This record gives sequence, structure tokens and C-alpha cells, in this order.
Amino acid sequence: MGRAALHPSSTGLGWIAIIRLGLVQAAIGAIVMLATSLLNRVMVVEYALVAAVPAGLVAWHYAVQLARPLWGHGSDRGRRRTPWIVAGMAMLAGGALLAVRATVMLPDSPLLGGALAIVAFTMIGAGVGAAGTSMLALLASGVVPERRAAAAAVTWTMMIAGIVVAAGVAGALLDPFSEARLIGVAGSVALTAFALACAAIWRLEPRAMRDFSERPRGEVPGFAEALREIMQETAARRFTVLIFVSMLAYSMQDLILEPFAGLVFGMSPGESTSLSGTQHSGVLLGMIIAGVGGSAFAGRLPVDLRVWIVAGCAGSGCALAGLAMAALAGPGWPLSANVFLLGLCNGVFAVSAIGAMMGLAGAGENTREGVRMGVWGAAQAIAFGLGGLTGALGVDAARHLIGRDGAAFQLIFAIEACLFILAAVLAVQATRRAPMADKGVAAA
Repeated sequence: MGRAALHPSSTGLGWIAIIRLGLVQAAIGAIVMLATSLLNRVMVVEYALVAAVPAGLVAWHYAVQLARPLWGHGSDRGRRRTPWIVAGMAMLAGGALLAVRATVMLPDSPLLGGALAIVAFTMIGAGVGAAGTSMLALLASGVVPERRAAAAAVTWTMMIAGIVVAAGVAGALLDPFSEARLIGVAGSVALTAFALACAAIWRLEPRAMRDFSERPRGEVPGFAEALREIMQETAARRFTVLIFVSMLAYSMQDLILEPFAGLVFGMSPGESTSLSGTQHSGVLLGMIIAGVGGSAFAGRLPVDLRVWIVAGCAGSGCALAGLAMAALAGPGWPLSANVFLLGLCNGVFAVSAIGAMMGLAGAGENTREGVRMGVWGAAQAIAFGLGGLTGALGVDAARHLIGRDGAAFQLIFAIEACLFILAAVLAVQATRRAPMADKGVAAA
């Protein structure tokens, strides 16, 4: 029995509340952009550090997020998400400020700067995990099934918008570059994002708790028992594998698409950056399509979000197969259209998977949304960390062994395509009706 069936009169969080949670996502994205994009460039370009330094720090911040289930379980036990969101945002903002300070110290004091950077990126990973997991748990518990796909589209679109706006503002204010300007701009972005998140979440949770407070759920079990319950559920276990494989495929092309455009198609830095913008435009459109479509047909079709997940994964696999062919065809291939299609299918998959995730999050007899979102968030973090690293190292190794750029990229894109096709197969299995799935994805 789905949650809506238990409370036919409950409306859950309205669109204003969903947008407010989207502002929290936008704030998270804005601060993470400072660490993973802006500081990455400053370390490599302005300070001439090897690229492995920022890459290792970013990978470490993903590794820290393996503790997401613990933070989610903590918010379950406390029966409130807001304190975890605010504390996580404070940790995230503080980590970003410390990361900026560590970055400017690296050229002159590499040991001390490096130690501070590790501490800073630990704080960033912990902040993202605590705030993001609790925000998703609040969204899952407060949004009725027919709004989940649209709610996922709204919050993720706003996260991307937060990244874009913060990047644009920071980029405009950083020129001409100086350390003092870097500290001032990064500090302003981090503190503004923290204030925005706090204002957005202020007094929002009591309404969500009031809407769904009558759910017939038992006491929250201990962490080990909660994990055991999740792993004993076929639907939850399959969904965890699906998240890992699909996000691994999703992230493998992150660090190699622009080098591919430059090495194989001879694009300039500006042209390859525009190509990345084309991909993100496709992602946004795909998110909107899946959000509107998934909500429009919620409860009217027996498959609803499952169709969108499979279509997104299969379409992404086909788009990557096209890039594999483009690697040999070279100039003349409709690369921009191919990359836009990849982004579109990625967006469809991402929103539909998140919507289904919210449906499964409340499917447990005893475990709550926090620990479940934490488990899937940890699977996603591992996949993102491994995906970007595997894609970059794979291309380097293939270029060395094969000796031809096109053939090297073709191999990696083909592997990614196969992973997405495997994810489509896993999506069919993960969303088949089972006792828990009937409460979760089928209700999503």
C-alpha cells in the first residue's frame, strides 16, 4: 500500500515548498562548484600544480560521502531533518573557505597547505553528505507520489542553475586574478549560499511532518539493523546496484569529453567549452521532459517512472555508441547533436531515477528515508569518484597502448555505452514488482 493510500486527503509539500528545497540544492551546488571547478582551475593554471592534486582532493570528498547512510540514519533517529541540513551547510561553507585558504598556501607551504586542503575537502564531503541526504529524505517524506518526478526535476534543475549562476558571478568578479580577490569572491559565494539555504529551510519541515505524521511506522532501528533490512529487500538491493552502474557510466565521460573534442575534432578551448554547454542544455531539457512526463502519467500507467529510467539509460547508451563512432569518423560527424542527445538522455535518466528513489525511500517497514537515501547517495558517490578517474586513466592507458587518439576514445566510449545498456537491463530488474517495490517504485 502506498503512502498516498494511507492518507488520501494529504497533499504533502506544495510547489513553493519544493522550490524552497530546490534553493537548498542550488546552494549546495554553488559551494561545491568552488571546490571542484574554480579551485581545480586555480591549482592547475595559476599555481602550476599537477592535475593529480585537485583530482585527488575531489576524489577524497567523494570518499568521505561513504558515511551518508550514517548521517541519514542520524536524521531518522532525531526525527528532524532541518538541523542536519543547516549543520551540513555550515560544514560545507566552512570547508570551502578553508579550501580557498589552503589553495593559496600550497605554492609556498605545500605540506601545511596540503594538510589543510585534506581537512577542508573532508569537511566539504561531510557537509554535502549531511545536508544533501537529509534534504532528499525530507523531499521523499513530504512529496506525494504523483509529484515526485516533477519535484526531482525542479530541485535538480535548480542545483544546476545554482552552479551556473555561482560560476558566472565568480568568474566575472575574479578578473584580474589575485589571491585577495579569490578569497573575497569565494567567501562571498559560500556565505551567500549558506544564508540562502538557511532562509529556504526556515520553518519548512513542520509542515512536512504535519502532513505525514500519521504514518503507521515503528521505532527507528539501530544503524546495523537498518542496513540489514535494506540489503534483505530485493528491490532496494537491486536499486543500489542500478544506481552504482548507471552513475559510473554517467560520470566516466565528465573529464574526457572536452579533451576528446580537442584531440579528435581539433576544437579550441572555447569551442570545447561551448560543447560542454550544449551537453548541459540537453541535461536540463531531459530533466524537464522527465519531470513533466513522469508526473503527468503518475498513477495512470502501470510502469510510469520505470519506462523513463530504462529509456534514459538505453538512450544514453546509444548516444555514447554514436560518440564511439565519432571517434573514428572525426570532423564531419554531427558532434554537437550527438552530445546534446547524450545530455538529453542523461537528464531523463537522472530525474526518473531520483523520482523512483524517493518512492523506494519510504518503502521499509522500520527503516526511514534518511538511511535509505544515504545508502543510495553513498553508491552514487563511489560511482562518481571512480567514474571520472576511470574514464581519464582509461583514455591515457588506451592512448599509450593503441597509439591513436581516436581509437583510444572509441574504446572508452564503447565501454560507457555497454555500462548504460547494462544499467537499462538492471533498471528493468530493479523495478519489477516485489513486496517492497509495490510500496515504492510502483507508487512513484
